Amino acid sequence: MASIFSSLITMILLLLLLGGEARDPFACDPKDTTTKNLPFCRATLPITERVKDLIGRLTLEEKVSLLVNNAAAVPRLGMKGYEWWSEALHGVSNVGPGTKFGGPFPAATSFPQVITTAASFNASLWEAIGRVVSDEARAMYNGGVGGLTYWSPNVNIFRDPRWGRGQETPGEDPILAGRYAASYVRGLQGSDGNQLKVAASCKHFTAYDLDNWNGVDRFHFNAKVSKQDIEETFNVPFRMCVKEGKVASVMCSYNQVNGVPTCADPKLLKSTVRGQWGLKGYIVSDCDSVGVFYTNQHYTSTPEEAAADAIKAGLDLDCGPFLAVHTENAVKKGLLNEGEVNSALVNTLTVQMRLGMFNGEPSAQPYGHLGPRDVCTPAHQDLAHEAAKQGIVLLKNNGPSLPLSLRRPHTVAVIGPNSNVTLTMIGNYAGIGCAYTSPLQGIGRYAKTIHEVGCINVACNDEKQFVRALDAARQADATVLVMGLDQSIEAETVDRAGLLLPGYQQQLVSKVAAASKGPTILVLMSGGPVDITFAKNDPRIKGILWAGYPGQAGGAAIADILFGTANPGGKLPMTWYPQEYLKNLPMTNMAMRASHSEGYPGRTYRFYNGPVVYPFGYGLSYTHFIHTFASAPKVLSVPVAGHHHVNISNISNKAIRVTHARCGKLSISLQVDVKNIGSKDGTHTLLVFSAPPSGNGHWAPHKQLVAFEKVHVPAKAQQRVQINIHVCKLLSVVDRLGTRRIPLGEHSLHIGDVKHTLSLQAVTFGITKS
Repeated sequence: MASIFSSLITMILLLLLLGGEARDPFACDPKDTTTKNLPFCRATLPITERVKDLIGRLTLEEKVSLLVNNAAAVPRLGMKGYEWWSEALHGVSNVGPGTKFGGPFPAATSFPQVITTAASFNASLWEAIGRVVSDEARAMYNGGVGGLTYWSPNVNIFRDPRWGRGQETPGEDPILAGRYAASYVRGLQGSDGNQLKVAASCKHFTAYDLDNWNGVDRFHFNAKVSKQDIEETFNVPFRMCVKEGKVASVMCSYNQVNGVPTCADPKLLKSTVRGQWGLKGYIVSDCDSVGVFYTNQHYTSTPEEAAADAIKAGLDLDCGPFLAVHTENAVKKGLLNEGEVNSALVNTLTVQMRLGMFNGEPSAQPYGHLGPRDVCTPAHQDLAHEAAKQGIVLLKNNGPSLPLSLRRPHTVAVIGPNSNVTLTMIGNYAGIGCAYTSPLQGIGRYAKTIHEVGCINVACNDEKQFVRALDAARQADATVLVMGLDQSIEAETVDRAGLLLPGYQQQLVSKVAAASKGPTILVLMSGGPVDITFAKNDPRIKGILWAGYPGQAGGAAIADILFGTANPGGKLPMTWYPQEYLKNLPMTNMAMRASHSEGYPGRTYRFYNGPVVYPFGYGLSYTHFIHTFASAPKVLSVPVAGHHHVNISNISNKAIRVTHARCGKLSISLQVDVKNIGSKDGTHTLLVFSAPPSGNGHWAPHKQLVAFEKVHVPAKAQQRVQINIHVCKLLSVVDRLGTRRIPLGEHSLHIGDVKHTLSLQAVTFGITKS
């Protein structure tokens, strides 16, 4: 009787913890006597054995019903239906049908959009955000309103500044995107080895960065990509996500690459993702991708051929109904065999078992205690605020005019279509934030405000509201203009036409700056870069901040930067180009490198050498840092494996294949002293770039980011930072055939204006001379 009473009390406490409704087991319910003792329900057995046992019990019809995102129930085996599609780009989202807000879960912490968080260049922050998001995701799953499979992050390269989804990415640099991917995924998935907290998915593989431009949409686009660019740029973040982040899933994209739909390409899915990189998880299509390559791209003659091609290529799960409808007929027609269907299920069911979905009661599992009280906690909301502060970039500070004074009472005119927004701050693929602080509210915590929108929205189609805005600027001691973009200008399915501020925004900024009694500060919300050359060059505009889409606490963070209670340390994760950059630049041209004969300018800081508004990695502070190389090697020997036949006389001034070098732990260690010579404490972002030896032709970018570190340095103090650079991964380049090589000779490493020369020399041993 005592044990029964104790169990009852435990159940009551659990129900209270989970908001009154605990989730029933997905499968292997201890109360189900028909299944609880079957091998696939025995958590003590290896997962491989359990999966094999379960698949062996399924009929073909049941198997096919599990190949889609809204996987059907199998009642006779005690399995409930499961919705695979949930999103958690920068917080738990309700974009996918697997997660819903309401009841004890009205909201979740909404962090800054990824492009803003990337500007922090802080890998530990990215992982911390992932841990919070997965806490909240598990809590919602336990409460019966969320899933465990989250199709995030988006790690595509922000190749073209017009791309509407660039805001979802970590920017234009492949190493930055890859570090972000691995860090965020580790935070989401946890560190319990084979057990998953939630299952992340890196998307959209690959060369996907066009939505709808000039009559070309993502459903019909064939991305023609060189072997060089695919290896050196587009695939890098995905490789790092799989190999370093150990992600549980990769999503293939809508587009074709060189004439083959990515979701039907065995070279990409089977050979690269699963073969070369060793994905331990499942491959999922972007939603309706299989249907798209049949219906829109006419890649196959029949739907059964499309289903067969996708599964044979290595696709395991279809977001959409296509495989559920057509796979069984594909098997019956001999286009596919049941063993190939089984292989797909091995990958999805393994992930579900790693998530604990076949281990009985969710409440008895490691994350079973998480509930409503673990969502929107003060600590989680503080982290969203901190992330926004770290991601804001100071672009201009003449005078300096920032920070604004806290010492005397003053009035601030807060003007602009983004001055009192909330939902704009959380960008796309967002959920419902716990609480919002708009820029107007944030500034109002520091000063008396006069508020005018100037334009009723970011389209800013007329000047009807200008007069009132100008009057406000004339009255105030300082003016803050909060301008920029929103999802009506840049979003999924919406690529931008140009880089200028929309409508009459530029005129509003210039007129307000001319009328303002005090200093004028421009704050921009946007995902993509904006050509604000006019504001950069206008002496009446004293300061410029880029806030990206700063999340639920964005207004508080903007105000903290404006008034100096936080010191900006963000750096731009993408190049800000002038409008003229677009003159000969179709979005459909995937080439990264410039072509002078064609007047093609090249893309990103790695290959474009023309004028910019602000360069990649740019960002100011309220203090000043200087760096010096305390220690760094001048020469490093690169051992060449003895089983390769190498012509020694030809190796000294060329580049050796990475596969011919003994890479192992071949790395260099730099000791860099960072001194804060200003009067304010600050956090500095060390960006280490490498320029390879000259004479590498089309192999080498102008320079490439090889490392970054974040360091806090008090005023007048100095910190020493150690930076390790893996030679084969980070000092290599890719030749025209897509082969990664290590250029021998003098590499230039630089941090800001400080440079160091490192000579890489081949050391051969055990070589058969030729």
